[in-house]
Amino acid sequence: MLHTCSPIPNALSHSVDISQPAPHFPSPSFPSILETLSSSPSPAPSISAPSISAPSHPTPNPSPIPLALNTHSMTTRSKHGIFKPKVFHTTTNDYNETEPPTYQLASKYPKWCTAMDEEYSALQRQQTWSLVSPPIGKNIVGCKWVFKLKRNSNFSISRYKARLVAKGFHQQHGIDFQETFSPVVKPPTVRLILALAVTYDWPLQQLDVRNAFLHGVLQEEVYMSQPPGYVAPNLPQHVCKLHKSIYGLKQAPRA
Repeated sequence: MLHTCSPIPNALSHSVDISQPAPHFPSPSFPSILETLSSSPSPAPSISAPSISAPSHPTPNPSPIPLALNTHSMTTRSKHGIFKPKVFHTTTNDYNETEPPTYQLASKYPKWCTAMDEEYSALQRQQTWSLVSPPIGKNIVGCKWVFKLKRNSNFSISRYKARLVAKGFHQQHGIDFQETFSPVVKPPTVRLILALAVTYDWPLQQLDVRNAFLHGVLQEEVYMSQPPGYVAPNLPQHVCKLHKSIYGLKQAPRA
């Protein structure tokens, strides 16, 4: 039930006319009051105040308060007349130039569809999983597509990259993962290699390994739902039993 507030009662039940002077009632002296009380036991008659009406002319508005001038010594953009207008985006984003947040948006653009096809083909070539019936009592990990734009040094688009990522937060310790530690290279080692390359004039090359995690064999039984947009039409209820590690799993870096 909606709450309705009752109106606040007006403190002045009678209107007041400030244009007419208030009548003057002479106050009786103290002895006369005592005589009246002793001679007459009846209560004194009440005196009603005259009705006074409100003025009809409007009340003038108060004069605006002048704004204080900024006399601080700090230099700001507003002091130099520099103002950045607010930009309101009313058009839809062009996801050929930006990264789509969801699969539903990416599936409408051919370039992102090609990137997903390449990722899915790599997963199939590496025999990352096999479709099985959902096992009873086993944890099923979800998955999603993550999209990334690879750019050149001049910020032009180099490659559209789509990656299938497992939702590792669905995993349960002791059931579908054990250890998550992975050996990593230390920054002093990288600096030492760079120093040697500069000293001996060695050539340096940057290498981007595609699907680096797909070469690690899993020791645990991990079941994942089928990727969005790539559900087998003849086996829509089946799940993926992972044989190789995949991005997003807690044990993927160690594997």
